[in-house]
Amino acid sequence: MLSRIAESLFWIGRYVERADGTARILDVHLERLNHLPPSEQHSVAQELLGVMGARPDKEDFGLTELLHALAYDRSNATSIAGSLGAARENARRARETVSSSLWECLNTTYYGLSQHRKDVVGTYRFCNWVLERTAMVRGLADTTMSHDEGWLFMVLGRSLERADMTARMLSTREVHTAGMSWVNMLRCAGAYESFLRTRRAAFDERHAAEFLLMDRLFPRSIVYALRDADEALAKLDPSDTRVGFINDARRIVGQARTFLEFHRTDDLMVELPEHMERVQKAVAQTSDAVSRKYFNKADEQAWVGEVS
Repeated sequence: MLSRIAESLFWIGRYVERADGTARILDVHLERLNHLPPSEQHSVAQELLGVMGARPDKEDFGLTELLHALAYDRSNATSIAGSLGAARENARRARETVSSSLWECLNTTYYGLSQHRKDVVGTYRFCNWVLERTAMVRGLADTTMSHDEGWLFMVLGRSLERADMTARMLSTREVHTAGMSWVNMLRCAGAYESFLRTRRAAFDERHAAEFLLMDRLFPRSIVYALRDADEALAKLDPSDTRVGFINDARRIVGQARTFLEFHRTDDLMVELPEHMERVQKAVAQTSDAVSRKYFNKADEQAWVGEVS
């Protein structure tokens, strides 16, 4: 497969998942932010933007500026609109490979970005609309594209971004020390009902954190996403050696996944920031290794906060 096409498909997967994850994080924090006094809005908005890998462009950064930066700024791939616009552009470059249904869905989504109010209520509805559209994109990709190398690159990008977004989602727990419950965090990941069916008993924040980090059956857990990425890498490069791994990307993903799977501690909540930093670093290194191996270039489309 041409490296240009493979790269476009990889970034379609990442950008669509980035829009989905950003919409989830923004959605779960909108109501709380809207009820905070302006002085607290200012500090929390700056910290939340930092968790998302960006920096405020001015000191007077409040709720309005946060909505623009994370939802509507088309010039920045960190935002929802910017991510969906970048996904559409990559689909245009790979138009001969993606299915017509997938292209039409991305194109329609792009032109629907401007049809939303940009206040708090409008952004809440916008986030829910984005979740529906990104679910449609993923469904069409899975059901209308051959599951060949091109689809594997899309799955690889989606899985890496999902692990990164769940890590960022959990990092926001450190930003909000009051009023932010683990019930809301589970709802943010779409994990609340699945978690309750798994526990069927009283639980605390440690159980919720373990579920989002290490559950092997929930698709948005970090371990599940890293396992999907590892399987995609194995199929893309089936060469095997008796010792070690030639593929740097697979080695990095495997180390990050097995560390979480086999690491047991009584102080998970204390170690959570360290775990999240390790996951985000592993995703960035894996993306860079994939770019060097398959696209013959350094990773130029990483998070703003990682390349600045």
